[in-house]
This record gives sequence, structure tokens and C-alpha cells, in this order.
Amino acid sequence: MIEDLYDVKDRVAVVTGSSRGIGKQCALAFAEAGAKLVLNYVSNKQAAEITAEEIEGLGSEAIVVQADVKDFEACQSLGEEAVKKYGKIDFLVNNAGILRDKSFHKISLEEFNAVMDVHFQGSVYTSHAVYPIMREQNFGRIIFTTSSGGLSGNFGQANYGAAKMAMIGLMNCLKIEGQKYNVHSSAVAPVALSRMTENLFPEGIGERFLPEYVTPAVIYLASDDAPNGAIIGAGAGVFTQFRIFETMGLALGTGDDMTPENIAAGWNSVADMDDARELFSGPEQTIKILEQADKA
Repeated sequence: MIEDLYDVKDRVAVVTGSSRGIGKQCALAFAEAGAKLVLNYVSNKQAAEITAEEIEGLGSEAIVVQADVKDFEACQSLGEEAVKKYGKIDFLVNNAGILRDKSFHKISLEEFNAVMDVHFQGSVYTSHAVYPIMREQNFGRIIFTTSSGGLSGNFGQANYGAAKMAMIGLMNCLKIEGQKYNVHSSAVAPVALSRMTENLFPEGIGERFLPEYVTPAVIYLASDDAPNGAIIGAGAGVFTQFRIFETMGLALGTGDDMTPENIAAGWNSVADMDDARELFSGPEQTIKILEQADKA
């Protein structure tokens, strides 16, 4: 059972792509913790209704709402249906996704954009639908499902990786804009067996990465004391954090010493992680660089 500290009783969670896989397990975890669910699906109504029945079996309740996250108006309607039924939206899990894996020189723009439209544009549309509601009620948690395919890269997944990293850019801006309204935006980078990944795991390994092993991170990011802007890696019962740092760098000045040759010669200083800083916002980079420039 989930600890009482993360009891979300009577709060409302919208989970996209929640008829199966990680989305379904997130929905069930929210229900177990006491939340009411808005289950989004695009085509498999029967699977979504089965998930709703399982949620009712856990003593909670759910509504099933069809919406293609690539459709802005459909996402607006998804938010409206949630508010019509429950009066509020506390959590959004941007989970809907597809794969169209091909190496970059073989992929068509249609295949590239299909993945961008679902993962990234879909996250924009759903977040845009719920963010004003969360802002008005002075509480909300938006959780993006990102991937190491974007954070670190993966062969044959330029479209998927670009979409997943774009979600982090959106998250980083929303974490700043929503902070004063107690609207936190964070992300989970799962390693999990799902419909999209079932052919990617070696035989006998997939069962170590069941999707329900990701859900504790999602529930934590939805909690009252959740960090803002965190990226949690999750899989096989292991939980990690991805963080982005900038080194202090090499100050060459703006005179004759500012050459490619000196960058190459001083590359160890450019890349030195000693005293590297994690930046919460873009303007912090400007301040940090000016500090270093004044030392040149």
C-alpha cells in the first residue's frame, strides 16, 4: 500500500493513454491512493472501460473520455469533461505515445512528425487545457513521461528523442511559471515493458521492468511535497534523478585570446565538472557567465 503521506484522496487525476501499459498502472496507483480518475484513450474504448472497472474495484471512481491528444479541441474537451464531472483537475500525467523507429536518413517527415505530434504537441495541448484550472485553484502537478532516448539519445529514435527532450523544455518553463501558484511540473523517465517496448527487451529481461514498477515515482511527483522540475528515472525498483549542469568554463576574454585554438587547448577547463552549477532558469546562465567573464 502507498504510504499515507502520499494519500491523494478525493483529488482528480487525468492520465492520457491510460487504457494499458504505464498509463493504466499510473491510473490504478492513483486510484489505490484515493484519487478519482479521468481515463483518456484514443481508440481502444474497451480497454479503457476495463481499467475503469478495475479502479471501481479499488473503491474509487473513473470516467472514460475519448480524445486524440494531437487534436487541440479534443484536449480542451478532455479538460472540460473532467471539470464537469469532478469540479477540478489536480494532476495531469502526459503519457500518451507512439513509436515510429527508423534511422534518421531513412525516416520520412510524416513519420517524424507523427511522433512529435503525439508526444510533444499532445503534451502541449493537454497541459494547455489543465494549466489555467490548476493556476486558478493554486494547486496542480503536471507530470511528463520523458525518456532516456531524449535525455541521452538512442539509435533509430531521432523523432522520439526529439519529442521527449522537447517535453523537458516545456516542463522547465512551466516549473517557473507555475511555481508561485503551487503548480509543479516534473517528469519521469521510465524503463518499462509496454506495448511500445515489448520487442526491445532481451528474452527473460522484460518481466524485471513491469510498468507498475514506475508508478511510485509518479505518485511521489504528484504529492504535496513533490520537487518542482525534477526528472526521475524509474525501472526495476530503482529510482534515479537526471540533472543538467553547466560547467564554470574557460574565460578567454573578448580580445585576441578568444580563438578556436585556445578553446581546444583549454578544453579540459571548459569541460571540468568541478564547481559545475545546476541552473533552475535560463537567466541564471547569463549571471554565471558574467561572473566568469569578469575574471578574464
